[in-house]
Amino acid sequence: MSGNSLSCKIVLLGDARVGKTSLRRTFFGEGFQKPYEVTIGADFAAKRFGMNDKKDQNWMVTSNIWDLSGQNKFKIIRETYYKGVSGALMVYDISRQETFDSIQTWINELVDNNKEHMVPMVIIANKADLMEEMENTIPAEKGRELAIKLTEEYDQPVQFIEASAKTGHNVGASFEMLIAQIFNDFVTNVLNQ
Repeated sequence: MSGNSLSCKIVLLGDARVGKTSLRRTFFGEGFQKPYEVTIGADFAAKRFGMNDKKDQNWMVTSNIWDLSGQNKFKIIRETYYKGVSGALMVYDISRQETFDSIQTWINELVDNNKEHMVPMVIIANKADLMEEMENTIPAEKGRELAIKLTEEYDQPVQFIEASAKTGHNVGASFEMLIAQIFNDFVTNVLNQ
């Protein structure tokens, strides 16, 4: 490795019980855990990735992932964790419409507490494993439409993916999509200087 390195701060956002902690645990190979445990304030984990830029230079990217509590009573605590955020994973539960409806509220909280700065984002429709078991789940098309709308509104790429923390489906891809976008934005800015 040459000595190029990048450290990025990622926040996991969404209402309580959408599966943020389960997604993080699955991504880190800790496995899916029941029963549900409330995240008190915030939880932290870090993971390193080797990546190459367009000039084929090696980079070590450290992703510092902050899993922020979705409960309203922790809003004041959450506000301190938004400073310097590089990207966000916005999570909703496909079986609970209200968690989808609150995505804009979470984006507003992020932008308000990050110096009015929007960051790369991936919207995760979690609990995709429930799609066949339950009626009235939120169709993927709604998530895709929201991602397109937000991309246009904020002039910042917002991606969408369906995932399941329980089965592991697309969990790694969710995090990797965001980390790749953060890395590409950073490298593009560095190369243009």
